[in-house]
Amino acid sequence: MNTFSHTPTNNWYVIAFVQALIIITIPVVGAATDETWPQQVLEQGTNNVPFVHNESCAECHPQQFKEWLGSHHEQAMQSANEKTVLGNFNNTSFTDDNVTSKFFKKGTKFFINTEDADGKLSDFEVKYTFGITPLQQYLLAFPKGRLQAFTVAWDTMNQRWFNLYPNEKIKPTDPLHWTKRLLNWNSVCAECHSTNLKLNYDLKTDSYKTTWAEINVSCQACHGPGGNHIKWANLFKNKKNISSDIKGLEIENISNKGLIVNYNTLNSKKQIETCARCHSRRYPISQNDQHGQAFLDDFVPELLRKHLYHPDGQIIDEVYVYGSFIQSKMYLKGVSCIDCHHPHTVKLRRQGNNLCVFCHQINPPNKSTTSTKPKIGKIFKTLPSKNYNTPTHHFHKVDSPGAQCINCHMPTQTYMVNDTRHDHSFLIPRPHLSVKLGIPNACNQCHNDKSTAWAVETITQWYGNQSLQTPHFAEVIAAGRTGSAKAETQLIKLTKDTHQPAIIRATVLNLLQQYRSEETTQTMITALTDKEALIRTIAVQGLENLPPQSKLDTLIPLLNDSIRAVRIEAAIVLATVPSAQLNQSQRLIFETVLKEYQQAQKAQPDQPQGHFNLGRLYTVLGQLNLAEQSYKTAIKIDQYFFSAYNNLANLYYQMKRKNEAEKTLRQAIQFTTDQGILYYSLGLLLVEQQHPEEAVTHLAKATTLMPNHQRVHYNYGLLLQRLGKISLAETAFLKANQLNTNDQSILNALATLHIQQHQWEKAYTFAKRLNQLYPYNPEIYQMFKYIQKQRISHKSED
Repeated sequence: MNTFSHTPTNNWYVIAFVQALIIITIPVVGAATDETWPQQVLEQGTNNVPFVHNESCAECHPQQFKEWLGSHHEQAMQSANEKTVLGNFNNTSFTDDNVTSKFFKKGTKFFINTEDADGKLSDFEVKYTFGITPLQQYLLAFPKGRLQAFTVAWDTMNQRWFNLYPNEKIKPTDPLHWTKRLLNWNSVCAECHSTNLKLNYDLKTDSYKTTWAEINVSCQACHGPGGNHIKWANLFKNKKNISSDIKGLEIENISNKGLIVNYNTLNSKKQIETCARCHSRRYPISQNDQHGQAFLDDFVPELLRKHLYHPDGQIIDEVYVYGSFIQSKMYLKGVSCIDCHHPHTVKLRRQGNNLCVFCHQINPPNKSTTSTKPKIGKIFKTLPSKNYNTPTHHFHKVDSPGAQCINCHMPTQTYMVNDTRHDHSFLIPRPHLSVKLGIPNACNQCHNDKSTAWAVETITQWYGNQSLQTPHFAEVIAAGRTGSAKAETQLIKLTKDTHQPAIIRATVLNLLQQYRSEETTQTMITALTDKEALIRTIAVQGLENLPPQSKLDTLIPLLNDSIRAVRIEAAIVLATVPSAQLNQSQRLIFETVLKEYQQAQKAQPDQPQGHFNLGRLYTVLGQLNLAEQSYKTAIKIDQYFFSAYNNLANLYYQMKRKNEAEKTLRQAIQFTTDQGILYYSLGLLLVEQQHPEEAVTHLAKATTLMPNHQRVHYNYGLLLQRLGKISLAETAFLKANQLNTNDQSILNALATLHIQQHQWEKAYTFAKRLNQLYPYNPEIYQMFKYIQKQRISHKSED
């Protein structure tokens, strides 16, 4: 009854913005750099409306334009010159990790002499500055239209050079070496530092012809292309009959004055989504994102994943605010970014607690006195009548650090060495969760000389036990991250709590995908009709294991969802359904949406993940030659993209090309010692090819690298049992059983092993559990009765 099994990953998307190690050697400046690209091109944007020059905006909006000048947005990227370069290039140097970089000028140009991709010292011209404060980076010119972000930056606060990766030995072969794709401006950085950036990557020549409408974050980066607005303004100025002449303009709504995005007509959610296009950790699902569309028509935000957020939603890695803010009560109440941040200067509207108590005070301003927007008046009505800016609330001395709202409700994380960012989920400090889950809290971030137990005691003295007794989703998410069987019921309950933010519920649905019970499946199906598109998207992913007809019945309607993220997710899950089961109308809409998905994978053609995803799709569709080509392209782009090697090897196995499968896996292992899936796959393949002694070495390595994967331990145990290493096999099976106490094959393996050893008491324990879980399985029942009989027999002999 024991067989080897290989369980591939179920995730269709491989998201690799910072996570994946994107490595390829880029030619250093020996040949001349391409001076042609990047360049400005005023092409058409949303609804074929053309972009215009920044100065066109300034003519009618001088005040707004003046406010924008000097802002972080205006200085997001600039040509390098005496005015824009803040770093010291007066023949200075900086040494770190035995590499000395020199900063100097030749005439009006700026240069850096540093280690190139081959480990040699070379001169590189600084073409552009990137950012303004608290640090400024420099973009260096490379052939084929590339710009690379140098990892020694200028600290504008302390006037010094510093390394963005201090105390790390980054060699030219390292993915974090500044010459590698992970530091490539065109693909990784440019989209959110310029307006209407077009990558224009050519896969055949591995080159870029990148363009922008404006080099920086201009008016049109937020409002969309301004061509129609200019036409509207000119008609207005010339006092023509607007109602008749304007009909010729491609404008959806005259009241918007030709603007694609008019903030005065948007609700708070739409306003926030315009910011989220850049201020979020997300992956693209369209080749050309369009201003004015729903966020999930162009992007899907990252959920509260373990490497990004703590279980309570506090930030760990750089997530760019959106995923943090949409957890907050402020978001749920209708507060938007521009209620606190000036849209043009990007500065805070007020300083210190004055910003917060403008709303959070005993007598908040009414609709007539607010200086932001009328809708704020509605929000004020929902706030409690309480003055938060007093010691009776915060229990700290007035004007002390502890009296500042942000120090308790917006704890900080520092990125890029000196860039301190505030958490925007606006959590209440809960140090008792630090005790339970090991997560940070705002109290101990300031009082770092005190223990968490002290913080819990102090909070209890101030506010009573209520904060300790109130359930929090952090504990449920933490349990779900461990895969605990007991967590399933709690996770299901949390998904149904509509008072929780959508990103929390979507995260919980994602965690539920590891459970296969009928109740979990029904929870996913119910979530398909949720009003939140993000929840519908994740719910679709969780139905991948439905039977084909059930997939059709459940997901075909989602192909007509108004949001692209939901539609293409449904198409991917339906791709596994045999085409013969679809009627003509179903097949037509399915093929249409599937093309949307295929186009979405071309959003980042210079990155491996889109090609990888297409490889998976073509495999499911039976187009194996296209699948092979896609996986090879992913590997060509990034020789360290190990998921592509693994899937290509599995594809070769499916095509009965086992020697090529083995060769592919061995090739990948040459580049790494920490990718457990490669050792696991090679071990399974070697077992089939009758090389058990070598296979056991690879499977043993896989168990070390993938300690929380039950199938790895299970298959390792099967091989050890086959080799007669019974004690080690039992240990492997028990580890697998510890990870999943209800898995049929693992329980069966343990029962069978103990039967073979005539260890009837141990066999009985696992057979009994099997019989409880699967009471209607005749084979399990027969095995249980057999063991029960042997157990009684041997007891009587004793």
